[in-house]
Amino acid sequence: APSFKFYLKVLTHLVPIDLRFQGVQLLVKAVRIHKFGGPEVLKYEDVKIGKPGPGEIRLRQTAIGVNYNEVLLRAGEGSFASDQFPLTLGREAVGIIEEVGCGVNGLNVGQRVAYGFGGFGGYTESRLVDAEKVIVVPDSIDDKTTAAMMVKGMTAQYLLCRAYNVQKGDSILIHAAAGGVGTIMCQWAKHLGARVIGTISSDKKAEIAKLNGCDFPINYKNENVAERVREITNGEGVQAVYDPVGRDTFDISIASLRPLGHLISYGDISGKLDPIEPSVLMTKGSLSFRRTSLRHFITPRKALEATAAELFDMVEKENIKIRVNQIYPLSDTHLAH
Repeated sequence: APSFKFYLKVLTHLVPIDLRFQGVQLLVKAVRIHKFGGPEVLKYEDVKIGKPGPGEIRLRQTAIGVNYNEVLLRAGEGSFASDQFPLTLGREAVGIIEEVGCGVNGLNVGQRVAYGFGGFGGYTESRLVDAEKVIVVPDSIDDKTTAAMMVKGMTAQYLLCRAYNVQKGDSILIHAAAGGVGTIMCQWAKHLGARVIGTISSDKKAEIAKLNGCDFPINYKNENVAERVREITNGEGVQAVYDPVGRDTFDISIASLRPLGHLISYGDISGKLDPIEPSVLMTKGSLSFRRTSLRHFITPRKALEATAAELFDMVEKENIKIRVNQIYPLSDTHLAH
């Protein structure tokens, strides 16, 4: 199964943004695609944005996160259709509120806010965002860190604390342990007192996983993952498997679980899962299977606030560290991809 080829990357503005008013619209720079393809289809160009409508804010973005999902979408491996071009990718960023629309309460011009599931359209200097999707950011967390952690950090929170509530002493398996979500999950799970097993694809990624709290990195290219998991757990298997890979790892995940274990699927990097025969879950130990999405765990607004607050608290207390490894100007988004 493939693993993430990179993790936490941030697009940021290295110089002040020159916003030019054109009537009631702003002319700003954005990165859009007009067709699916390689990184070369990402075009840095002028776009116009209007004034915020009811319930919206206009956000001048200072740093933008890059997610693997956006790489897949750019390549045409997502749900977007060609009639939706031009398309602006990006779904997490941080910035300063420039204007608020009518009906927006609790947010003011000049506040620094972030979003982690604000809808695509994030690869831009300035944009309109639903005010219900943004969260005020603590002063103690800088822009680049914030942009790199909103989607990935809130994903880690719901996976470990709600999709399956990891307990002290649990053994868990995290696929893609050296990836963006995986590195945060390893740290968070270790803080919760779990024994953390992770899959990786190279010695270098094993070191990354270990640095982030993975007790037992397993190189799936030269080790039998399920057998190694059984060896580590004295034949019992793990309480939970967290799997963003999909088709290529389903059987491995099932074989790694103990009876009454939980398989939490939250991605399909290798392709969508084949149809699942429910009796398999019964014969393998009355297992539980969930296919999850962040959006359902941060709705309604109170859930978003609670999830973000716990993430911010973990970062402020240094229980987890967000490592930003690459930074690019917006105009070089193709290099980030």
